[in-house]
Amino acid sequence: MPADWILHVDLDQFIAAVEVMRHPELRGRPVVVGGTGDPTQRAVVATASYEAREFGIQSGMPLRLAAKRCPDAVFLPVDKPAYEEVSERVMAVLREFPVVVEVLGWDEAFVGASTDDPEELATRLRAAVAERTGLSCAVGVGDNRLRAKIATGFAKPGGIYRLTQDNWSEVMDARPVEALWGIGRKTAKKLAELGTETVGQLAASDPKELAARFGPTMGPWYRLLALGHGDREVTATPYVPRSRSREVTYQENLTDPAEIAREVAVLARRVAEDVVEEGRPAARVAVKVRFAPFFTQTRSVTLDAPTSDADVLERTALAVLGRFEDGRPVRLLGVRAEFETGK
Repeated sequence: MPADWILHVDLDQFIAAVEVMRHPELRGRPVVVGGTGDPTQRAVVATASYEAREFGIQSGMPLRLAAKRCPDAVFLPVDKPAYEEVSERVMAVLREFPVVVEVLGWDEAFVGASTDDPEELATRLRAAVAERTGLSCAVGVGDNRLRAKIATGFAKPGGIYRLTQDNWSEVMDARPVEALWGIGRKTAKKLAELGTETVGQLAASDPKELAARFGPTMGPWYRLLALGHGDREVTATPYVPRSRSREVTYQENLTDPAEIAREVAVLARRVAEDVVEEGRPAARVAVKVRFAPFFTQTRSVTLDAPTSDADVLERTALAVLGRFEDGRPVRLLGVRAEFETGK
């Protein structure tokens, strides 16, 4: 439904907050969640508490590096079922309000509402979540999804912030293009090569020049982002996964091509089981390889016809593996099956 207002609800340090609720003695201490919780093993940070972030620890960082930056941090294993259970409770609280709730993940959702006072609604949402679950959340208020999402960054932790067409230029123009939802580090680097480093500069860019550099679709779209344009639709339709994947980080590097192939075959078989369980055939197969020390590449191929056949998915994954030419030791392998768009 097109809503008068769109609120973006984002739980503060969600995974770490769940762990602190389970272990109150950890409150105020730097907490890092990732892998099996053993920083001597190869794994990456799933999340870090605000106290841990003060040491420069971020999601996606190797646990070993996190341990070097903060030796006194408490390291805990990932407990997916626990996070899913708490997330469902939070979303159930949001659905008790006369709003439309679109779940984006464990820790965030868009809320579409017709109200004369979105901040008052945001205050009630935050209070209800805190009372019923013990968790803190930030709420971004916007006149479209893009602005609501970006507003949450200004609201964190535990606050409320409004970002609309009225204050967009004042707030955003001087900020780097990476402040936009949808523009990452690589795209920002390419924009910088064009002399475009801020949101305001991108908004004033020539659409033809952007199209020549990024393509006829993405180029002009980046400019629209800089202008604050975004969708106003919020839907309660359940999220449908676009893919199923499995990956493994190895404690010892793999160097034998035959062993690497065997591992990819095993992962492909596991993904095939997930595809069957999903009840939708795979249309594309991708293989992810992280070479030592930490260089990641992904290759993929579209299948001749969508399938759930494990033999086909395994053969395809091995064929994709053959496209990698880097002979360095391997520390991580992954296989992903992607579903047809809209299926």
